[in-house]
Amino acid sequence: MPGRTPRQAGYTLVVCEKPDVARRVSEALSDGSATGSTVDGTTVFRFVWGGEQLVVCSAQGHLYAVSDPFEERTVYPIFDLEWYPSDLVEAGAGAGRRVAAIRKLAEGASKFVNACDLDVEGETIGYNILRYACGGKEEEALRAKFSTLTKEDLVTAFREAASQGAQGMARAGRARHAIDFVWGINLSRALSQSALGSGRRFRTVSIGRVQGPSLNFLVEREREIRTFVPVPFWKLSGTFGRGGAKLVAEYSRERILTKSEAEEVKSECADREAIATKVAKITVLVPPPSPFNIGDLQREAYRAFGLLPVRTMQAAEKLYLDALISYPRTGSQRLPPSTGFARILRGLSGLPQYSVEANELLRGELRPAQGTGTDLAHPAIHPTGEKPRRAPQSAEASIFDLVVRRFLSTFGPPARREAVRVEISVGAHKFTLVAARTVFLGWLAYYRKYSGLKDLDAPRVEEGDRFKVAKVEASESFDQPQRRYNQATLLGRMESERIGTKATRADIISTLVERGYVEGQSMEVTDLGLAVIEIMKKYAPPIATTELTRKTEGELEAVEEDGIGDADLMRSTIRSMSEQLLGLIANEEEVGRELDRALTSSAGAQDFLGPCPVCKDGTLRVVRSVRTKKRFVGCSNYPSGCRASAPLPQRGTIKVAGNACAHCSWPMVHVMGGRRPWKLCVNPSCPSKARRRA
Repeated sequence: MPGRTPRQAGYTLVVCEKPDVARRVSEALSDGSATGSTVDGTTVFRFVWGGEQLVVCSAQGHLYAVSDPFEERTVYPIFDLEWYPSDLVEAGAGAGRRVAAIRKLAEGASKFVNACDLDVEGETIGYNILRYACGGKEEEALRAKFSTLTKEDLVTAFREAASQGAQGMARAGRARHAIDFVWGINLSRALSQSALGSGRRFRTVSIGRVQGPSLNFLVEREREIRTFVPVPFWKLSGTFGRGGAKLVAEYSRERILTKSEAEEVKSECADREAIATKVAKITVLVPPPSPFNIGDLQREAYRAFGLLPVRTMQAAEKLYLDALISYPRTGSQRLPPSTGFARILRGLSGLPQYSVEANELLRGELRPAQGTGTDLAHPAIHPTGEKPRRAPQSAEASIFDLVVRRFLSTFGPPARREAVRVEISVGAHKFTLVAARTVFLGWLAYYRKYSGLKDLDAPRVEEGDRFKVAKVEASESFDQPQRRYNQATLLGRMESERIGTKATRADIISTLVERGYVEGQSMEVTDLGLAVIEIMKKYAPPIATTELTRKTEGELEAVEEDGIGDADLMRSTIRSMSEQLLGLIANEEEVGRELDRALTSSAGAQDFLGPCPVCKDGTLRVVRSVRTKKRFVGCSNYPSGCRASAPLPQRGTIKVAGNACAHCSWPMVHVMGGRRPWKLCVNPSCPSKARRRA
């Protein structure tokens, strides 16, 4: 309030997680009359609400972080942990001034309210601020719980603010930070020190309780792809004509294992008459989708827009802070009636791009489709119906449209699709045509552009109709290995295996990229990523498996529910981690050699292809350009003047064939990973290529 200083007793101090939330809370409770001022450079808001004087401040994420007391990064093992202001742990965190401001504000407060985000991380942030900056007020503070930043929800949350009880989420969050620190700092420093021992400059080579199994998923898939042996097969399709109309059908056997058999089928079908022996029509009901939880939203955004999970999270967070959608870090796929469906739809009807659909739904019964995912703290992600105060940026606009249309679609009736299956016989040979189209849009009227469903009109065919065989074509194909994970499918695997949390999975994936363990959108594992997992499997195997992480997640969930057991869990973590650390320490030299080989490969040379046919003294190898990141063939004698080089395909795995080209003596390689593997002479001027061009 005007003229009031933080040291005057009697006000209620409200601690929010983010400055935007503090502003929204102040606007909602004060009807816009709150006054802003600064305390040690931190903006605070003062106003009277319900006869009480409120002072609203905010953190900026975590103001406290777990760390060890040692300044030297090479010290390990580490078991003594403390919570420190974040700027003492991470340079540039900027926590010191905010901690000082909140500490000064706390001196004059008689009541405290925790208004941080209602999830494990938010509970941890609020608990630490109340404990360390506010002088041990974590037990007596009230808790304001809200899922949107609309005025209605915020006013209700503060009216119903109550004691926090056992604070299981906060205790579980603090335990999670400490456990992940113990695993990560000790194993990562052991790996980094081993790499340093090989004579390199210090480089962070990290691994952790969740990072390990996540990287192992990628490595296992990578090994499957690299060792996959493609088997050829042939597929047949037939073109059939009647009058001026033509239709194309696939041979009933999807795989013919020999070319001779495929040619035999072609010969037996040539110039014959075909008969439609069976025509089956069915109508399929397609139910509406459930509302988004954060994992669903991240995967759908990747499919629809190519947005990486971490970018989707950032965009959703901004939309939440603008009060346009509900809290995004939720595991729920359910919307309770208390969400206020009619109110939200009335709000959306005021936005031109949604007015028609929203008004249409308001005329009917509002019962959304529900999924199975639940979350005790928050409902599924949904729009609030608020009108945007500013034009959202590109990614935010895309995510907003996706959330709104998904919300609208949950109220729609099932769509109807008509499928037709036509079986065409040519003597003993059968061909099949399947077509499907939407005959009633239902919920697709609201979500069609994101549904991925395609229509293929069915031909007008009746049983007994006769056709002329226009042609039968055979195409050679190869078995394909499983696709590499992308960031969205890896996130889905982490979810299904119950490792990490909805708030941290995207960051774990980003760390794998930043560490150089994977590269490209397809997340191809690098030699360094392969080496790290191989080392873990040899010397600390539990860290590469899901069992350790799942067990810990289950124990953390128990702490979250009961508010006890975190100390016992910490003790068992230290015992388990110590056992694994011994394996790395005892084999430090070998670990260093393996990392050195991988780091050398990642930094420059990859596969040695063979002797250089130009200078006769150097070795041709696969090199990756530091500037363009593209790979090519270069000679090891390049520094001495040899300019032998050749381009390489930028996609697929390059494998040394082990023999030189018979035409030019340059090395031969196999290129794996496309539609079919192929063998290549790396010499762009090879005489055999000149003949083919001619």
